[in-house]
Amino acid sequence: MNTETCPIDLARGQLGQARRVCAFFNSRDEEYRTLTPFIKEGIDQGQKAFHIVDKKLKADHLSRLKQAGIDTEAAMANGQFEARPWEEAYLRGDRFDQDAMLALVEQVIQEGACYPLSRLIGHMEWATFSKHGVEDLAEYETRLNSMLPKYDAPSICAYDLSKFGTGVAFDILRTHPMVIVGGTLQMNPFYVPPDEFLSELRGRRTGRKAVALA
Repeated sequence: MNTETCPIDLARGQLGQARRVCAFFNSRDEEYRTLTPFIKEGIDQGQKAFHIVDKKLKADHLSRLKQAGIDTEAAMANGQFEARPWEEAYLRGDRFDQDAMLALVEQVIQEGACYPLSRLIGHMEWATFSKHGVEDLAEYETRLNSMLPKYDAPSICAYDLSKFGTGVAFDILRTHPMVIVGGTLQMNPFYVPPDEFLSELRGRRTGRKAVALA
């Protein structure tokens, strides 16, 4: 990462070198109130915006951004902005493949190297579906921490708290060095480094297999 990179304003705070953010929201209105200024700032500065969204809510997503003064049509037409549905990202082949998704994220960032910066946002409610591989969500989230620090690209995973159980939400919290709660960005005191958390997750998996075989 470029240590001279300027901080980025986000949710009443600033992103410095730690640019992985878990954002917990209680409503879509709260989400857009919090994230739209961050999105608009990037577009206005000529940066790349890559969003992964529910295809059923894509039109609403674009409408909210347009209402905030973002020329979504122009930005999409010139390649600066892409809103990709879950089925072409997290759920390609109607399943979640964490290795393929890690490769896609890195590919998107590398292809955006012609822009001053890439800003990534993923809407995560796809992980509530009964799809093969969804159980690997926490492992995927923590593995991103070994790849993303090579780049300056801020990455925000947006979670609707009404859709996720407490246990899953806490695991996700532990995989992000920064967190947005109550519309405010803060350092995450619950963050666990990737090697440590991966060891814990794999230990859980081994324990479940042992119980299943007992």
